[in-house]
Amino acid sequence: MTQPSNPSRRSFIRGAGATAGGAAMLAGLNTAANAQEGDPIVIGCPAPLTGIVAADGIEFRNGMEMARDEINEAGGILGRPLQVVFVDTESKGDDVVIQASQRLIDRDNASALIVGYNLETGTAMHDVAADAGIIAMHSMTVAVHDELVKSDPDRYWGTFQYDPPETMYGAGLLKFLAEIENAGTFKRPNDKIAIITGPGTYSVNIANALKDGAAEFGYDVSMFETVKVPVTDWGPTLAKLRADPPAVIAVTHFYTSDQAQFMNQFMTDPTDSLVYMQYGASLAAFRDIAGDNSVGVTYATVIGALQDEIGTAFADAYKDRFGASASPNGGGQTYTAMYAYSIAAALAGGPGGPYEEDQNRLVAERLKSLIYRGPMGTLRIHPETHSAWSYPTETNDPSLGMPHIFSQIQDKTQDGVLISPWPYEKGTFQMPPWMKG
Repeated sequence: MTQPSNPSRRSFIRGAGATAGGAAMLAGLNTAANAQEGDPIVIGCPAPLTGIVAADGIEFRNGMEMARDEINEAGGILGRPLQVVFVDTESKGDDVVIQASQRLIDRDNASALIVGYNLETGTAMHDVAADAGIIAMHSMTVAVHDELVKSDPDRYWGTFQYDPPETMYGAGLLKFLAEIENAGTFKRPNDKIAIITGPGTYSVNIANALKDGAAEFGYDVSMFETVKVPVTDWGPTLAKLRADPPAVIAVTHFYTSDQAQFMNQFMTDPTDSLVYMQYGASLAAFRDIAGDNSVGVTYATVIGALQDEIGTAFADAYKDRFGASASPNGGGQTYTAMYAYSIAAALAGGPGGPYEEDQNRLVAERLKSLIYRGPMGTLRIHPETHSAWSYPTETNDPSLGMPHIFSQIQDKTQDGVLISPWPYEKGTFQMPPWMKG
């Protein structure tokens, strides 16, 4: 089936409904053609709309607004329209996220909290949501969420991480490197891997997993360095890399602007090394800043827009609405969560408000049993951790897990080409232009 290059929102709803069951399921559960009756259902979003990770926060807002409009056009949740309220967390930590979340509940009467990530420990919303008896959904991508939920499942029944934790990244990258070597598209010039991490738990956990697994895949860790953020001068780090060039440079520090500056400074005298960057390079802002220097970079995310029928239709509609430089990888996260929540709430007979725990527990049970196929792949919640199952690390069935996708920037004007895993790949890995090959 050939997708139109710029589908309208209405045609996208029909297409998504036919394949993913999102708007179609909601429309089937509704009795009204449009969400015009009943009190609005408030969804709160404490997001970093300003500050160092605002590029992502703006995409989180865009994704929620797009999902809200589509769901309301399909009839809302059992005829009740969705209303989304945002509070800026200013790219700050736990205290600000907690205050913003509490404000959304007490002031705005939010039935649920949905966001991508914030710069916090990974569990800032958990106790706020638990105390209010509501659903909270995030894509912080942290194992600490899993541990907290497992430690007290009766308290954290309503908090969900709608992507897999960061522990999947380390082993996934090493397996990917082996995959492209076996395919003959990458030939390592030596057996060294350099690992550069930021100070945050997320970056450090990925870096440690890489370090711990490197030997199994025949790599020696030639450098393991933690940088202070933000990074404007990569000179000291690059001097070490140039003095002992590795086959692979893995940057697990994920700030988009810092990664772009790394590439701009790296390309003045590049080493014969594959460059992998964690998540941040998936955003259009990376290509905007790095320009030609972005071409050849490989990046990965455990939650990203696929380049199949559903993902491409979403990306086209998203860019048609928010501009060619908008990033579906960011907006698709909250978009997915909004749909999953809305379907679960409809199946539960409607959402509960703050402190209406019994009804919200019903919504949580529907979320735990839901299999939702959206533009980011399949969202299925692990019953013990309340995180999304990962494909192919945790399940070998692509219909039952969210894919850990690897992409490579092959054109600075385009999103990266999805190169792994099967069956989602749309191209093959190409040796970066600075490598001798």
